[in-house]
Amino acid sequence: MTSSDATNFSHQFLIAMPSVQDDTFARSVVYLCEHSERGALGLVINKPTEMSLKRLFEKVDLPLNRADLSDAQVLLGGPVQTERGFVLHDAMSPPLAEGADEDKAEHAYASTLPLGGGLEMTTSKDVLEAMSSGAGPKRVLVTLGYAAWGEGQLESEIAENSWLTVQADPAVIFDTPVEQRYDRALGLLGLKGFMLTPDAGHA
Repeated sequence: MTSSDATNFSHQFLIAMPSVQDDTFARSVVYLCEHSERGALGLVINKPTEMSLKRLFEKVDLPLNRADLSDAQVLLGGPVQTERGFVLHDAMSPPLAEGADEDKAEHAYASTLPLGGGLEMTTSKDVLEAMSSGAGPKRVLVTLGYAAWGEGQLESEIAENSWLTVQADPAVIFDTPVEQRYDRALGLLGLKGFMLTPDAGHA
């Protein structure tokens, strides 16, 4: 399969099937940030850690002056680089003027990856500093670590019925309680958890 006719799962949810028993990924919903022939990168959006966002800010010597986020939990985004923070948020970059060169687009923060669907992911501390001052993105999800797949690995796992895929809905990420995100993501496919069997997924 060439890269041109491969399916691209960027900006989709991966929903773990019952056959996935690994602690990190069992009943997980992964937002896929990037997917190419070289591999894939995503953030698990429904596995809370014991750390609050307020505590995370204290660890980096910043106050959290956002009442809307004071009770938010930091999530375990995946098993890779679990000491690093990843902030999934509403796009903050100014819209491109008509005819502007996309390569010269300005981002609000130093290390931001535009994801499509009106979302961005930032790994630099300046987004936390903006939130600390009471500004920053309106909707945020903060994880420690991320999930990664090597070349062809994700495609193989999907072919083996480990994952269902569906177009991502930001409302599931930002507006749905953590414990309801798995069921809400399944609902995007018209499914409920009891309908799944380990070998379901293909007709």
